[in-house]
Amino acid sequence: MSVPLSSSADRDPLSADFWEGRYQNGTARWDLGKPAPALVDLLTSSDGPQPGRAVVLGSGSGHDAVLFAQHGFEVTGVDFAPAAIAAASQRAANAQVAVDWLQHNIFDLVPTYAQQFDYVVEHTCFCALEPNLREPYVQLVHQLLKPGGQLIGVFFTHSRPGGPPFGSQPDELRRLFGPHFELRHLAVTPHSVRDRLGEEHLGLFDKR
Repeated sequence: MSVPLSSSADRDPLSADFWEGRYQNGTARWDLGKPAPALVDLLTSSDGPQPGRAVVLGSGSGHDAVLFAQHGFEVTGVDFAPAAIAAASQRAANAQVAVDWLQHNIFDLVPTYAQQFDYVVEHTCFCALEPNLREPYVQLVHQLLKPGGQLIGVFFTHSRPGGPPFGSQPDELRRLFGPHFELRHLAVTPHSVRDRLGEEHLGLFDKR
């Protein structure tokens, strides 16, 4: 399920070179410098998910992947920017947790990693994809999860034009994931950084 890369790699959001350039020149503005607050709250809540095998798609510099590892999950982090993988590896080493880092196009994870994970963790990957790749992304998540597995996602639900980050709306998320997942939770999270308040939904989707 490979996604072809453009010849204008330095301007193409589907290219590893595009994202590598953002990390190299310090314009990775999606990177909060810490885990997503909504994920921190979820993992520290009394009804948070039980540890299992989790894959973090578009794991960037590793904040969310390391967070899950610190909570006892067996974590694989996937990104195709070398600088992101290098930063994430150092972050895990500093935190003294084990994370399996893959420098990989997420759409090439299957069939090798099909049905290997209890959880898929989403934060800033879905919004980085062109909207025409959203249905393939949903299919990918479904294929990566074991039967009964769960997608844990923090989704950008802004309505500004263009991207990345490309915004989405709750009705669209329900439509896209509905055929393959049972919706457990989808709501605006109060746990956001200030400039994202009201523009992030936490979603929990169980694989059908």
